[in-house]
Amino acid sequence: MSDLKVTGVHKHYGAVHAVRGVDLEVPSGEFTVLVGPSGCGKSTLLRCIAGLEEVDGGTIEIGNKDVTWNRPRDRDVAMVFQSYALYPYMSVYENIAFGLRARKTAAAVIDKRVKETAAMLGIGALLQRRPRELSGGQRQRVAIGRAIVRDARLFLFDEPLSNLDAQLRDDMRIEIKRLHKELKRTMIYVTHDQIEAMTLADRIVLLRDGEIEQQGTPLDLFERPTTRFVAEFLGSPRMNFVPAEVSGRSVRLSEVVSFDLSQAPAGRAGAAVLVGIRPQHIVRARKSDSSPDRSVTIVADLVQVTGTRALVTFNLGPHTLIADLEVGSDCVPGSRIAIDFDMSRAIFVDPGSGRTISSR
Repeated sequence: MSDLKVTGVHKHYGAVHAVRGVDLEVPSGEFTVLVGPSGCGKSTLLRCIAGLEEVDGGTIEIGNKDVTWNRPRDRDVAMVFQSYALYPYMSVYENIAFGLRARKTAAAVIDKRVKETAAMLGIGALLQRRPRELSGGQRQRVAIGRAIVRDARLFLFDEPLSNLDAQLRDDMRIEIKRLHKELKRTMIYVTHDQIEAMTLADRIVLLRDGEIEQQGTPLDLFERPTTRFVAEFLGSPRMNFVPAEVSGRSVRLSEVVSFDLSQAPAGRAGAAVLVGIRPQHIVRARKSDSSPDRSVTIVADLVQVTGTRALVTFNLGPHTLIADLEVGSDCVPGSRIAIDFDMSRAIFVDPGSGRTISSR
């Protein structure tokens, strides 16, 4: 059963067409992440679902009920915002209980739900504090608590971790993932951070210019992108792209680099393509008696050591690429490093349309 069904939704702001006929169906209990660059329409779409923005076309159904023109309070949704939006003069307890009191819930039920929610979020000892007495992570837990205490059908998150530092974002991602597992409720989460999208989502919906570019499981989009935009957006560092020429079952990346492939792009013999290969799939060359040496020696231009790994920037002809390599004594600018390309993991893109090309 679907908890949410969006059909042909449009939203305009004057001449700006922010959401362009989006169709989306979210099954009950799924954690769906709307992701994309700034201005792609992800937050606008979420606000339309919540009823905070009126749509200019299309319908929105929640729990098989058309709520397109319902007020936010009548949609059975709970929302967590980027800003904590806590009442500064209220205690943590009062902030969490506020929505229940507004709905005239019995005092005993409020007390039980608030305390259970606070315990679940690890803020049970903070119930009598004011927001000014809390850290950023604690305030965000209170904001999440105020949403989940309502026991709504849909939980909507609009970039809730953007104001936190890196360590707190990591901690809160784990908390939100754990909450989803425990509550088993449908959650729709907006972010511009592809790491959040990959780590949190059951399904990613990647938007571009108000339309859905691709949707699927995180690994579907990461391993099988349908366009160059998807391939570049997901993955850090982003995928390398190099113009190449296909000849039979070989592909030439530069004047000195050519690889034989078990599967070449279908119907592209003699044509130009873009070869996409992730930095993680450029590896240190390892000689083997059972296979030919296909290594390429590069000169490291920039080196960013991240711990046990190093991001090595180098030039391949006129093109600049990044390799994600194991750290070694040669991971310094100016060093020569023998590398190989794992072409079994490469993708091929049509330079004109930007769409990926299937292999034969």
